[in-house]
Amino acid sequence: MYYDLTRGKISRSLILFALPMIAGNLLQQFYNIADTLIVGRVLGSNALAAVGSSYTLMTFLTSIFLGLSMGAGALFSIYQGRKDLSSLKLSILHAFLLILAVTLVLNLAVYAGIEPILTFLRVPDEVRPGMRTYLLIIFAGLIATSVYNFFSCMLRALGNSSVPLIFLAVSAVLNIALDLLFVAVLPFGIAGAALATVLAQYVSAVGILLYVLLRCRMWLPSKKEWRFSHSILKEILNLSSMTCIQQSVMNFGILMVQGLVNSFGPAVMAAFAAAVKIDTFAYLPVQDFGNAYSTFTAQNYGAGNHERIRRGTKDAFALSAAFSIVISLLVNLFAHPLMQIFVKASEMEVIAIGVQYLRLEGSFYLGIGWLFLLYGYYRAVKRAEMSVVLTVISLGMRAALGVAGIWIAIPIGWALADMTGLFFLRRAFRSQKPA
Repeated sequence: MYYDLTRGKISRSLILFALPMIAGNLLQQFYNIADTLIVGRVLGSNALAAVGSSYTLMTFLTSIFLGLSMGAGALFSIYQGRKDLSSLKLSILHAFLLILAVTLVLNLAVYAGIEPILTFLRVPDEVRPGMRTYLLIIFAGLIATSVYNFFSCMLRALGNSSVPLIFLAVSAVLNIALDLLFVAVLPFGIAGAALATVLAQYVSAVGILLYVLLRCRMWLPSKKEWRFSHSILKEILNLSSMTCIQQSVMNFGILMVQGLVNSFGPAVMAAFAAAVKIDTFAYLPVQDFGNAYSTFTAQNYGAGNHERIRRGTKDAFALSAAFSIVISLLVNLFAHPLMQIFVKASEMEVIAIGVQYLRLEGSFYLGIGWLFLLYGYYRAVKRAEMSVVLTVISLGMRAALGVAGIWIAIPIGWALADMTGLFFLRRAFRSQKPA
């Protein structure tokens, strides 16, 4: 189903459009949760630390071409709002070729630089062999992840948030089944967890690629329509590069936190590996709601519906706040049992550190919920550079000392970025035009 977000009741449209995105990304987290849970339970805390640190690195790498796809998706939505089919087709072609090229270069670079990467992350000697094994396999899935994310962003930009969910659902079930087979049944160890994820990623990538080729021909240029457009490529580069930088800087900040965490030893690494999965799972719905709001804003920006953007922004911030407060309460109440899902009850030190992280950071999900909305707004109105500024502000507090200092610095950064973004957003609305 394709939504025209330039029409209809705003809150209802936003929620209905966001729900499949939320469900899809929750399923995507099962990729990582399956690895973490099974590895932690079957192989122990050192293996959990290796997989957890790899997850943070992979999130950073994925953010590079995901940011490119999100920026291109904003442009697709603007052209869709303008009903400019010719420019839409060419922008899809240009963006796909650009992102595929970047992905291939990135893939070669990480294989060539695996040892410097492990050194940069300050991986302890007892964790290093397992993490190297995991990465050598998991890097093979970067191309599949890039293809899936590009076509997912394309479909969502055009108003279809349901189809990506279908392919993720199949892939998530397959990933969990293969994790159980390769780790819990067959003695493949950490390599088995990585192989399960890579196979599942290729299933989702090939599936969505075939769907687009067979069912979305109206948005793909025919060979006769293939031509180079300097103006379209420039627009893609402007939006995509800024969104890529924003995503990369945001996840590089998480990677820096991972480096600090690693310096405290395997217990803190294992706690962070488990807690960050819970944390990401908890605020993922508001992240996807921010992406849905971005599509809404971009389509209406393209259509010139500035008053609808203003009303939608008020609704979006209220809905995000309500959800964030509820999730904060639940995470604080259930922090201990949530950690025990991933970590054996006998590993009390790991559980205690993870609970501290969840209760400190989990109390402030309102900050990250609003920040995702601000990212989405500035991306949609072709001001993606503002998202970079907000990301840098949010990361500025993370050079803290001690484990608790690292945890509490994260929500302080969210708050500072929110205040900055809201100041410029209100100023834009008062001037009667988008920023």
